[in-house]
Amino acid sequence: MSKRQTAALKLRAEDQTLNDLIVDAIQDIKGKKIIKLDLRHIDDAPADFFIICEGDSTTQIKAISLNVEKRCREELGLKSIHVEGMLGAKWVLVDFFNTVLHVFYPETRGFYDLEDLWSDAEVTEYDDV
Repeated sequence: MSKRQTAALKLRAEDQTLNDLIVDAIQDIKGKKIIKLDLRHIDDAPADFFIICEGDSTTQIKAISLNVEKRCREELGLKSIHVEGMLGAKWVLVDFFNTVLHVFYPETRGFYDLEDLWSDAEVTEYDDV
């Protein structure tokens, strides 16, 4: 196996570990309607993965976002490169470069409808806990 293939496999494993941790951290705080969009095969996609979920209140949306950041920092030594939307907390974006987490208030999620916007993506749905 070439160095390039080995590096690609390692990157995929790291992405999977991060994505699994993000989903678990969302489930810790009872986030709902969790999906992962795999955007790797889409030209000009802003990231490799979007993970999208929703919370019932701005307090829960903030808690989900903060829990994801905390667990990624503590368990993977990984800090997000950007967080946006915590003030109003109707849509909080947490950017880990290859993976971007979107935590929505239900009406805001419906308005922006990222799932339809990126409908060419491969979708993985997760059970609510």
